[in-house]
Amino acid sequence: MATRAAAAYSRQSYILDKLHSLSGVIPIGAFLVEHFWSNSYALVSPAAYNHTSEELQGIPWRLFVELFGIWLPILYHGVYGVYIWWVGKSNLAQHRWMSNWMYFLQRWTGIIAFVFIGWHLWTERFATHGMSDYAGTATNMQKPWYAIFYVVGIIASSFHLGNGLWNFACKWGIAVSARAQKWAAIFGAVVGIVFTVVGLMIVAGFYWNWFPLNGYIGR
Repeated sequence: MATRAAAAYSRQSYILDKLHSLSGVIPIGAFLVEHFWSNSYALVSPAAYNHTSEELQGIPWRLFVELFGIWLPILYHGVYGVYIWWVGKSNLAQHRWMSNWMYFLQRWTGIIAFVFIGWHLWTERFATHGMSDYAGTATNMQKPWYAIFYVVGIIASSFHLGNGLWNFACKWGIAVSARAQKWAAIFGAVVGIVFTVVGLMIVAGFYWNWFPLNGYIGR
């Protein structure tokens, strides 16, 4: 009886782990891609950013799209991630291998990213009733603590996504061989670096009213 219960628990844990890994890429990864893309219009001009924001605000069935495509997946991924972090055991103090460092950083950046994304959704979605604009965001970004939290949150989220892509590829059998896992790690690192650079550029754009893409796109 105990063996059967243990097997059932093992299957349940296996499914939850798989869903946790999947939700980190789809739809949360897709949400971050879209979010960084749309916020990049702040590097074009205030008008371009506001135009893009208005288009997003006019998405049909917006509440249901956000509920099932963003809020619930983030809530599940975050809460279950906290559970994994709580019950997991890191042996970084005894063995400072790269894999242990990555495990340690993945867990802590996940906690930071969860808090940051939740805070971002509150300030930019709920506090503004879904009507955020360039002027409001730029004004908030002038507060040092606000800008610093954005920088920390962007770096944590970017690292967590990049390393999470490697974990996803390994857990879902996409990268099985050592060579495939190596390339998956490289891909994840590139994603993390690109997201970090783009995110920091967006923060700099809001902070300094900097529009490096204005002449390139010409909106």
